[in-house]
Amino acid sequence: MYNKIAAMDKIFFDAFNAKDMAKFKSLFTEDLEWFQDNGGLLSNTAVFENFEKMFKNENKLTRCLVEGSLAVHLVKDYEAIETGRRQFHRSKMKKKKSALLNS
Repeated sequence: MYNKIAAMDKIFFDAFNAKDMAKFKSLFTEDLEWFQDNGGLLSNTAVFENFEKMFKNENKLTRCLVEGSLAVHLVKDYEAIETGRRQFHRSKMKKKKSALLNS
């Protein structure tokens, strides 16, 4: 179970870091409900509208897992819960430079 979850974590954040909305969105079910600690419960539509805005933003936010921090806790009759430490990095890039990096 650990290896499966670790692999999906990498796929998920690789899509996030690449701002690949199609790949990112495909990793969620249509009945997604997202609880935002500062905004409460968000619908599937609201979640992806927010991510689309974030992905179009000039400030590039990336995430990396702190090596050795991933833990998987099995939950009886459910699946598992993943915990770990992440580092989020934000860099402001000029549009011209950003376009060159994406080509």
